[in-house]
Amino acid sequence: MNKFVFLISFLFSGVIFSQTPENPWRLFIGISSIDTYPTGADENSTFYPQGELFEDFFNVTDHWNFGIPSISLSRNIKGGLSIGLEGTLNKIKKIEGQLDSDFSYYSAGAYIKNSFLKNKKISPFLNLGFGYTSFDLSKSEKLNLFSKNLHKTYSVGLGIDINFSDKFGITFNSSFKNPYENYGIKHFSNHIGMFYSFGIPDSDKDGIPDDKDSCPDDPGLKELNGCPDADGDGVADNKDSCPEVFGLIEMDGCPDSDGDGLSDKDDQCPEIPGIIDMKGCPDSDLDGITDENDECPNLAGDSLNNGCPWPDSDSDGILDKDDLCPDEKGNSINNGCPELSNEIIQTLNELGTKINFMAESEKIIGKKAINALKEIKDLLDNNPNGNLIIEGYASSEGDEIYNQKLSERRAKSVMNYLIELGVNPDRLEINAFGEDNPIGNNETIIGRSKNRRVQFKTKF
Repeated sequence: MNKFVFLISFLFSGVIFSQTPENPWRLFIGISSIDTYPTGADENSTFYPQGELFEDFFNVTDHWNFGIPSISLSRNIKGGLSIGLEGTLNKIKKIEGQLDSDFSYYSAGAYIKNSFLKNKKISPFLNLGFGYTSFDLSKSEKLNLFSKNLHKTYSVGLGIDINFSDKFGITFNSSFKNPYENYGIKHFSNHIGMFYSFGIPDSDKDGIPDDKDSCPDDPGLKELNGCPDADGDGVADNKDSCPEVFGLIEMDGCPDSDGDGLSDKDDQCPEIPGIIDMKGCPDSDLDGITDENDECPNLAGDSLNNGCPWPDSDSDGILDKDDLCPDEKGNSINNGCPELSNEIIQTLNELGTKINFMAESEKIIGKKAINALKEIKDLLDNNPNGNLIIEGYASSEGDEIYNQKLSERRAKSVMNYLIELGVNPDRLEINAFGEDNPIGNNETIIGRSKNRRVQFKTKF
């Protein structure tokens, strides 16, 4: 009994290593020893009488019956827990001189095994089993699988695994097998042999073998090939740009709160739908400046003018920023300035004050008027690109319709005289205003004289 206690103490005292999920399958092949002596058999036992239970347990030479093979196949379930199938064949020879001939022995069954203190080199274990055992007393040379001594047995055993590597090692195991039927034979079944651990490991124990597990070190989901999905958005953490925030698959697992097609992490305006090119911010006038930075968010403008359009004060189509004459209508050739500048037009109109007409007449009379028209011709020659509008006016004497036509004849009279002097007719145009826009008081002779006139304006 002291020797047995010593054995148990030894099994649980060492550093330990065991069959693990990394190599879940184990094949054991070895030899067995069947011992029917120290079983505490009673009067109904086939081998009566026997000694007390465990008496003389280590008396190997007297009553240990060695045989080959002993084989088992097991599968790790979880931690140190495994289940397996085992089978043993043997020849019984030694039973305290009670046999006059040898007889065959076999057993087969299933077992559950629990290894302790995992991941160490030496691993003790406990196993429980159930199966069938046969002591064939027929003295036949052939193996009789259905002898009358075939009986059900329950077993409990202790053992130790010594690992040479993560796959190979030696196992020692001793099990006490107790029969279910009265005619059964109590006995010890001892085993020693080599084992080989194999199989596809499941390192993270998520039920998906490593060869099919895209994340073998992290427990995950089958539908994600074994990878975890912490935020439950259907995107594996290793592919999720926002692994802790529920997001969209098309956004690589990140949310898009405003639904503008840009994930919140890249969106500078995550709560307001915007434009991807504007980093998720809106640009209502589509001028390339976000609304928050645009002083005129509803008018397309220029970034140099804070998002507002540049003004065109003289409405000549040339923006003030490019217009050298922002208050004068001009053209692009002259950078926004008129071909006949305001200064020239002012000079022309000063000369025009010297051209007066008699009442109800369009005739040009007087040396002063003729000299003024010659100066106008010279001025136009010195500015060959400008075109001129000659505007005719009349005083309020007479019928309004008559005065309208009279003002037209006066403008035409001046135009014809300039053409006679050599001005290109393509540069000249007339317009008549009749009694409109008087510059003098029509109630006086002097005022009416001033209103019988022509004025000049540049043509755009």
